[in-house]
Amino acid sequence: MASTFLDLKTSQNASYANSIAIPISVINAPQLIAQQTLDLSGGTANLTRVDFSGVLAVQLPLLPVATTVTVQVVRGATISDVIVFSAAENLDLSLLGPQLIAFSGSDFNAPNILNAVYTVFVRVSALGTIRVGPESFNFIGVTN
Repeated sequence: MASTFLDLKTSQNASYANSIAIPISVINAPQLIAQQTLDLSGGTANLTRVDFSGVLAVQLPLLPVATTVTVQVVRGATISDVIVFSAAENLDLSLLGPQLIAFSGSDFNAPNILNAVYTVFVRVSALGTIRVGPESFNFIGVTN
């Protein structure tokens, strides 16, 4: 059975490398980095999916320390909503420049509603970690 396209949205905070410098100032506190609303109302119950992908670049603190970056995608607007994806990456201490984190995932059985919100959060384990760009995120809704 072929899939039917429902909606597609992109959130792009920074198009280029080193085009932003946003410090992540609280350890292990989620920082919102992307949010989109999809129209999934034309989907088929229990057969609607949202596929998402994203990329972000971060840089270690000036005094490099072991740092884990965690990316979470939720169905909703707050970190307490349903987590549909989570991944963690340990940054390489030998790289003093930007480090790229890319991910892709899916939300199966997404709701068939007009305004389905998806939000991406990032958290880090060390103070002084900086979001440096690029940052780009894509969300696509399909149904069978």
